[in-house]
Amino acid sequence: MAGVSAATVSRALNDSPLVNLETKRRLWRLAQEHNYPFRPSMPTALSSALATLMVAIPRPQGRTGKIADPFFEELIGGIVEAARNSSCDLLLSHIDPASLDDLSALMNSSRADGVIFLGQSSLHQHLNRLAETEHRFIVWGGSLPGQKYCSIGTDNAKGGERATAHLIRLGRRRIAFFGDTRATEAMQRYQGYQQAHERAGLRPDPSLTLPAHFEIESAEAAVDALLARKIAFDGIFAASDLIALGAIRALMRAGLSVPGDVSVVGYDNVALAAYSRPSLTTISQNMDMAGRLMISKLLKADATGALQSEFLPTELIVRESCGS
Repeated sequence: MAGVSAATVSRALNDSPLVNLETKRRLWRLAQEHNYPFRPSMPTALSSALATLMVAIPRPQGRTGKIADPFFEELIGGIVEAARNSSCDLLLSHIDPASLDDLSALMNSSRADGVIFLGQSSLHQHLNRLAETEHRFIVWGGSLPGQKYCSIGTDNAKGGERATAHLIRLGRRRIAFFGDTRATEAMQRYQGYQQAHERAGLRPDPSLTLPAHFEIESAEAAVDALLARKIAFDGIFAASDLIALGAIRALMRAGLSVPGDVSVVGYDNVALAAYSRPSLTTISQNMDMAGRLMISKLLKADATGALQSEFLPTELIVRESCGS
């Protein structure tokens, strides 16, 4: 179609200096128009970007899977700003990978130099296998035993322990945990919840652990379930701010005071947390730092080989929902 040899096409799509810029532009346009799958990214000479990176969002366990989730919005915002400041082009993939073949296809048929996966979902073992042959990807999420790929996330267990310990210091002894522990991050936050009780010499009541998904309606159902069963509780540690805000709404609808009757702590520190009524005490995750770290690591992937996982620090942000 281009009227050139196969060798010239190959060189052009690999941004070889042996092919002039005009020919490269023409071949790139043809490749795009005919959905021609090839591994290399769009040549930087044609895009003026330092690199082209992709964000992919596997369907999350325990979350709604909606990109409109406030947490995802803020995390993507941090990545976008970091990419812009690093002169990188950024793609957002709608593909929902479910297997090693899906992951490999995403890596090899896109024009991205590297891929950021937002969450492991149920892909942990597949990501481990992908890491045996590919290092141009990074995962936002918790670190798991035997993990071979690079992940960036907060120390979820430490954050969960910090949130729960704060409630214990306030004199709360019947603290509920709301979160779907099938999700990696929620499970690690639950482990922190357990550790805080253990260190305080307390034993958490199993009936106070409810598998709320990362959405407001699920949290409301969890509160309603505790009240219907007449299970006493005076504190809630929620695995996300969205869960915490849903719990507060259900408590107030039931005529209970927050924090008078029940103190509530969330996790994420999304922007909405500061403007709720009462404003939400939460564990902060620094999304700007997360974006900068993931972008900088991917840009160094070819030079450094395998990337190293890192934890980001967490911070307890005390607001009105705890009363102190």
